[in-house]
Amino acid sequence: MREPLTGSSGWDASGQPDPDVAGFERLRVVIADDNVDAALTLAALLGMQGHDVRTVHDGVEALEEVRRFDPQVVILDIGMPRMNGYKVAAALRETSADLLIIAVTGWGQEEDRHRSKAAGFDHHLVKPVDLRVLIDLLASPAARRTIH
Repeated sequence: MREPLTGSSGWDASGQPDPDVAGFERLRVVIADDNVDAALTLAALLGMQGHDVRTVHDGVEALEEVRRFDPQVVILDIGMPRMNGYKVAAALRETSADLLIIAVTGWGQEEDRHRSKAAGFDHHLVKPVDLRVLIDLLASPAARRTIH
């Protein structure tokens, strides 16, 4: 059995945000994944952690939602219709250097990682993603800029 997603990264024993932990920040997050179930599941999990989450299912919708919602974090699948995650990340980087952009994708070869870094992703996580890693990235400003 896995341990609950708690600990030093800002969560109490019930898995809820712990306001007593210094540095906890409720984030606005956009998740873009053409796998609707995967996007909604991840959104629900991050929502339970206290974040304000929106989901979309293709790259064009991702850009539109980022403009509307002004998130601090964007989680992108790479292989999406209408505009892939590489192009979305590159477009987002043109307007925001501070936006945290995370690839959560089935594409995990070394070339995929190089392409994601070149496109402007801060992190490249391979599905199935370890939720603890993702939560730690969201909880730790220092970790946010360390490429995975």
